[in-house]
Amino acid sequence: MTQPIRALEDQDEPALLRDQFRQLLRYRALLACGVVLGLLGGGWLALSGEDTYSSTGEVSVRSAASDPFAAGASADKGINIGSERQTAVSDAVGTVAVGSLAKHGDRVEVGKLLTGLQVTNPPNTLVLRFSYTARDPEQARARAQALAEAYLEIRRERTENSIDNMVDGYRAQLKPLTEQRDRLAEQETGTVGSDVTSARANIIVAISELSQKISELRALDTTPGYLNKKPVAPEQPTGAGLTLLLGLGGVVGLALGLLLSWVRLVFDPAVRSTRELVRSLGAPLLGTLPRERAAAGRLLAIGRGGSRLAEEYRAVAFRLAYDPSFAERRRLLVTAPRGDNAMAAAAAVNLAAAFAEMGRDVLLVEADLRTPSLARDLGAATRGGRPRWAAERDERGWPSDSRTNVDVPGSGAFTLIAGRRMDNVPRALTSAPVGRIVAEGGRPGAVVIVLAPPVLSFADAVALIDRVEGVVVVCDPREVHRSDLERIREIIGAAGGSVLGTLLHPGHGRAERRARRKAAERGARDAQTPGQGRDGQGGRAQPDGGPVRTGGGRAGDPAETLGLRTLDAGSTRPGGGNGQGGGSDHSSSAGHR
Repeated sequence: MTQPIRALEDQDEPALLRDQFRQLLRYRALLACGVVLGLLGGGWLALSGEDTYSSTGEVSVRSAASDPFAAGASADKGINIGSERQTAVSDAVGTVAVGSLAKHGDRVEVGKLLTGLQVTNPPNTLVLRFSYTARDPEQARARAQALAEAYLEIRRERTENSIDNMVDGYRAQLKPLTEQRDRLAEQETGTVGSDVTSARANIIVAISELSQKISELRALDTTPGYLNKKPVAPEQPTGAGLTLLLGLGGVVGLALGLLLSWVRLVFDPAVRSTRELVRSLGAPLLGTLPRERAAAGRLLAIGRGGSRLAEEYRAVAFRLAYDPSFAERRRLLVTAPRGDNAMAAAAAVNLAAAFAEMGRDVLLVEADLRTPSLARDLGAATRGGRPRWAAERDERGWPSDSRTNVDVPGSGAFTLIAGRRMDNVPRALTSAPVGRIVAEGGRPGAVVIVLAPPVLSFADAVALIDRVEGVVVVCDPREVHRSDLERIREIIGAAGGSVLGTLLHPGHGRAERRARRKAAERGARDAQTPGQGRDGQGGRAQPDGGPVRTGGGRAGDPAETLGLRTLDAGSTRPGGGNGQGGGSDHSSSAGHR
């Protein structure tokens, strides 16, 4: 308990990742919502979409060649496969395919026809793969084949047109040469000259070369390619299918849930992990209370056989007993950060029972004078007699007349000083009888445990820290904020106390927390409502018996201006008597029992 709090290591990345993953799993509702949305989306895509069929054909592209079997002939000579792919999806191919399909009764526009076409090229090949998707399998096959054949037809026409253009060009060059040759032939028959003969021979050579080129062009193999794989009608519809879409939807939904959980974690002011809680509060973690269904509605867990909750309380009590800070004075203040104080009350009662089980003389003081409930919840009986710490001058007011012995089955007993609604809570908590109660912790073998209201809701706990230095904070890590823990550490340190540790509890369900919150708000409103004395004069009783005048001035101790008063109508007597100086008219939970 006195060892220094170890900070998170910056280089401990696996531990940080594990902590962050565990923190994300806290928001199981968001994760479940993400998965459900993903599954619903996948199912909707699978069931709402119509069945489509895809048929595929493959075309091997080749260039025109004079002798395809000659050595060194290359099939990809002059072929740009990227340009050929663009040609395959062009309107020219679609127009030819539309005409071919119209002959078989399939009338479709070019734009609509090309929307179902997809042309791909496998890497390092001269193959174009024509895939066509339609709602009917036979229609998909027919249109894929028509488009592939239209592409081959377009490519053949373009090759033949190129050959015809080149032949026409060669013939245009050949015509003047032929005329010049004929003129030279006439001149050669009339005269004899070597120049005319030489010129005519050159022209004949040029004419032969052009004629040879024309012949070579006419002999070219203009086959544009081959339909390697004919499209066939598919037997099953294409698509991911219901199973695959549900799996993909689940994965996407899980990713969405993790993203939502991470966003929620970033903006969540609550404590993210026990390490962060220990670092914010500056005190060690004493224990984590398990959730027990058998403990529902029962305040005292110690005394029940086989209770994991009781064993955890015993472990916390042993840890406190051997802590040097606590063993020096044996005084313990149990409180909660804010809100409901039920779990802090349960922790105080069970720690008192655990110390009594060790053989200690335990005195449990309920310092919650605003909503006292321990005597009612424990069902203990009030026994007569004045306690040893009550002075003769003390009247039968709180805490002198609130002593109750609580028997723990099989473990012993401890003394309970039950709380009671008071007119001036700060003055009651700082009175001399309370000081004598707390001083009981100085006796050998004695332990004093004080249950105080939430430290951030009321200043009652701060008023007791100068007498009870050791503080145990009982909180639910899902509800307490980091800023609350830091503020608690500052408040307790400034008041001269020290936080011995924190005790975590699993809290209540959402519906139970909502009901308890509403009850607490209703009780706070009732406590803040100004009460009247039984005499009906509107006077409020002071602890020393003097009334506070509501009309103009004030009478009595200036401590009345602390503003932390709540009035219990049952603790007011006619004539202005209060809970400290009362007689038989006092009402308290312990007194009724």
